[in-house]
Amino acid sequence: MKAWLKLAVLAAAAVVAAQFLVHRPPRDFELGGPAPALALPDLAGRRVDLSGLKGRVVALNFWATWCGPCLLEIPELAEVWRRSRKEGRCFELLGVAEESGSRAQVASEAERLDIPYPVLLDADGSVAETFRVPSYPRTYLIDAQGNVRRVFDGAVRRRTLEDALLPLLATAPAACPRA
Repeated sequence: MKAWLKLAVLAAAAVVAAQFLVHRPPRDFELGGPAPALALPDLAGRRVDLSGLKGRVVALNFWATWCGPCLLEIPELAEVWRRSRKEGRCFELLGVAEESGSRAQVASEAERLDIPYPVLLDADGSVAETFRVPSYPRTYLIDAQGNVRRVFDGAVRRRTLEDALLPLLATAPAACPRA
């Protein structure tokens, strides 16, 4: 076999192996299975724990202050959050800021963008790693039992998110637990 052909076969095998390793979700994180643990500080320094939101449908949005598509989707996410509050739905939206500098920098950007929902800080990127976030924005829908039901890669539109939430909210408890 010619040397260049051997190298091409080896390179192709390496690419396939790397794709398998990089895109393979952890065993405890599969669509329909339990969401990984998440406990992060919000902009005020209060710890927010995903397990404390069981009984609520949660949209977990990973974003960055420098990410153009993230900045475009935030007003749409904010509208979904505001509507759900107004309608008394058992829903929470958490924005997880990644690769965005200090707490002060993220807080300034959150204020500028008028983000009404909690913004959490993943300073070391460990939660994004656990959730296997390949790029921003990425949004996970988690049902009231704590299972990941849907994943959106890229900016999600208001209508798309609302349509995906409807069946999950229908199975949420009538009396929403306090967040």
